[in-house]
Amino acid sequence: MPVKGDEGHVRRTQAERRATTRAALLAAGRELFALKGFAGAGREEIVERAGVTRGAMYHHFASKEALFQAVYESVEEEMMGRLVEAAMGAPDPLAMLRTGSVAYLDIAANDEVRRICLLDAPAVLAPDVRRDLSERFGLGVIRETLRECMDAGLIAEQPVEALARLFMAMLLEAATMIAEGADRDEVATAFTHFMEAL
Repeated sequence: MPVKGDEGHVRRTQAERRATTRAALLAAGRELFALKGFAGAGREEIVERAGVTRGAMYHHFASKEALFQAVYESVEEEMMGRLVEAAMGAPDPLAMLRTGSVAYLDIAANDEVRRICLLDAPAVLAPDVRRDLSERFGLGVIRETLRECMDAGLIAEQPVEALARLFMAMLLEAATMIAEGADRDEVATAFTHFMEAL
């Protein structure tokens, strides 16, 4: 809560200053990671863009990798919101899965998603971190939707966990192909055929 100083000026609380600094670092990191990639975005450039000191960066993030992970999570969270919104109007769980998958392939061409989530994240984030984030940002939704499809008789009963992991791996590979320059329509068509085989 802002407090008034001796001259009547409003001073921000320590918590507000911390939140502002963290937000500035996330915004600067996101912009530079999307533009230059993880390797190309230097720490000095990030803190300069954020308008903070290097010490402030390390107060909030133990390393450049930790900042990247926070940026990745932010991008993934926004993307999941867009995917859920795109799929909500579908008439049944299978149509939701199809609609959300196609929307994901469309989003894969976005510069931020392409560079941060698809090209750099596999190299920067440790495998166990990627597994945890995968569970949080996609696998859980896919697993739940596949279970709903089976319960509704829309796809054959089969091991949900294995199918969800295979589905996510194929979707991620399709998105990565698009991010690397493959023809989006060709990849989407091939993925749609795979979904029809379910």
